[in-house]
Amino acid sequence: MTAVTPRPGPPPQAPPSRQAPPSQQGPPAPQEPPPVTPAPPPDESPTEMLPAGRHARPRRTRAELLRKLRGHLAFLAVMVVVVVAFGRIGLQHWREGTTELGLALLLAGVLRASLTRTAAGLLAVRSRRVDIVTYVLFGLVMIAVSLTITGGPLAYR
Repeated sequence: MTAVTPRPGPPPQAPPSRQAPPSQQGPPAPQEPPPVTPAPPPDESPTEMLPAGRHARPRRTRAELLRKLRGHLAFLAVMVVVVVAFGRIGLQHWREGTTELGLALLLAGVLRASLTRTAAGLLAVRSRRVDIVTYVLFGLVMIAVSLTITGGPLAYR
């Protein structure tokens, strides 16, 4: 047989005594209002609260804007080549356009290999090695396909 030890805790309470009906009790005791807590001091954050819950953001300096733009220049260069390539495709020069798309992917691979992660900006998606291999491989495949396809519905007659 095992002995049962009582759990530690508050001692058992006696059953409540019988109270008089509410009609025989006196007026209820006034309750004290909850204590008033002072408002927290304003924080020292760079934003201030404006009416209607809007925050005022401090104006960005020219150096901050240039630093942010510099991080996207590599992606912008690749996208310029892509826009030119789609323009060529739209003008019925699909072979040159798809070759330029492949060149844009090769440019993305070269830029990803030569720039740091922060300078590469949106070109840095995965690890450096995976990004480089993916960009270069897809670029070479696209160039090879665009140069080897003959005939087809878009070929000149």
